[in-house]
Amino acid sequence: MNLESKDQSKDRLQWWREARFGMFIHWGLYSLLGRGEWVFYQEHFGLEEYAKLADRFKPQHFHPKEWVAMAQDAGMRYMVITTRHHDGFCLYDSRVSDFTAPKTAAKRDFIEEFVDACRTMGMRVGFYYSLMDWRFPGAIPHSVIQPDEVYRSEVEQAHAQVREICTQYGTVDILWYDMMHPHKAELWRSGELNRTVRELQPGILINDRAGLAEDFSTPENVIRVETRPWEACYTMNRTWGYAKYDRNYKSPHEIIRLLTTCVDGGGNLLLNVGPDGEGEFPIESVEILRHVGQWMRANGKAIYGAGPSPISAPALGLASRVGDRVYLLIQRWPGSTVAFAWCGSKVVSARILSTGQEATIEQKGDRVWFRGFPDYPPDPYMNVIELEFDGEPRASDPAYA
Repeated sequence: MNLESKDQSKDRLQWWREARFGMFIHWGLYSLLGRGEWVFYQEHFGLEEYAKLADRFKPQHFHPKEWVAMAQDAGMRYMVITTRHHDGFCLYDSRVSDFTAPKTAAKRDFIEEFVDACRTMGMRVGFYYSLMDWRFPGAIPHSVIQPDEVYRSEVEQAHAQVREICTQYGTVDILWYDMMHPHKAELWRSGELNRTVRELQPGILINDRAGLAEDFSTPENVIRVETRPWEACYTMNRTWGYAKYDRNYKSPHEIIRLLTTCVDGGGNLLLNVGPDGEGEFPIESVEILRHVGQWMRANGKAIYGAGPSPISAPALGLASRVGDRVYLLIQRWPGSTVAFAWCGSKVVSARILSTGQEATIEQKGDRVWFRGFPDYPPDPYMNVIELEFDGEPRASDPAYA
C-alpha cells in the first residue's frame, strides 16, 4: 500500500507539471540496423544472431552533452532514455546480465555518460526500462500466456535491474516502465518493486505501466485528457527507434500543436528522438527541434507551469493559464480583430507574446474584441495572445469549450 499523502505526491510532481515538455530517446542495438526498435521481434532474429550486433555497437558520435543541448534549445526540461529495451540489451553496466554495452564491444556505460551530461547541464533525468525481455521463455508478445513459473527468472532480472538503475547513478527523477507481459501486477510483484524504488529514490516519479496507477499515466501517440497527471508520448515520425527510411516526420507546426493541446488539457508532451547506431540525431529531427525551440523562446510563458484555462476561444484555437494570466493559443488567425466571448472577467491588456504588440480592447459584458493586431499572423506556426485581467480570470455562465 502506498501511504504517501496527496500533498507529498503533489510536491514531487510540481517540477514535472511546470516543465510540460520533455525528450524521449530510444537507442540501442536496433539503431544499427535502422529498421525500428522492434526489429528483433518483427524479423524473428535468432538469439545468437541478434547478439552479434553487440560486436558492432561502438558508436563514435555519442556525445550526450550535444543531446542535452539540443533538448534545451528546443525548450525541453527533462529527458527520458532507454536503459534497456525489449531486446534485453542494457546501455548500462548490469551485474545480472552480460548482454550490456560495458561488457561488449562498446566497453562504455552510456547511461553513466548521459546522466553526467544531464547533471552538468541542469537537465532532469528519466530512465525508461522495459520489463519484458524477448530473450526469456514466454516473453514474445502475442504468444500464449504461460504458467507463472515460466516468467520467474525474467521477473527476478527485472527486480535486480530496476534496483541497479536506481542505485548506480545518483538521483533519478523519473522511472518510465514499459511492456509488462503478461499484464499481471501480482506476477511481476509490482507493489514490491515500486516500494523498493521509492525507498532508493524518494523523490522519483513513476509511470503507470507496471500495472499500478502510481504518479502519472502515459497515453501513447494519442492525447487523452485525464483527471490525474498525464503525459502523452509521441514519435517524431512513425517509429521510436532509428528507421533510416521513415521520412514521415511531423512538421514543427504539428509538434507545437501537440504540445499546446497537451498543455490546454493539463498534460505534458514527451517527444521522441531515435539516434542512429553511431549516436547521431537524424538531421530531420535536428531541424524540427530547432524550429520548435525558436517558437518556445518566444512563447514559452504560455507553456511552462501552464494548465487549463477557465476562459477559452474555441473558434480560434486553444488556451492555457499561468497564475492570473491567460494565453490564447491561436491556431486560426482571424485578422486585425480578435473576438471571443463567455469571458467573465474584465480584460485590462492583450498583447502578442512573440512581438509585444498590444491591442485596443472593447468589452461588452462577456463579449471581447481586440483591435489593431496585424492582418496576417506574425508567427508561421502558432500565435499566442497574453491576457491580463482585473482580478482572477473566470468564465461567464454558461461558458462553452
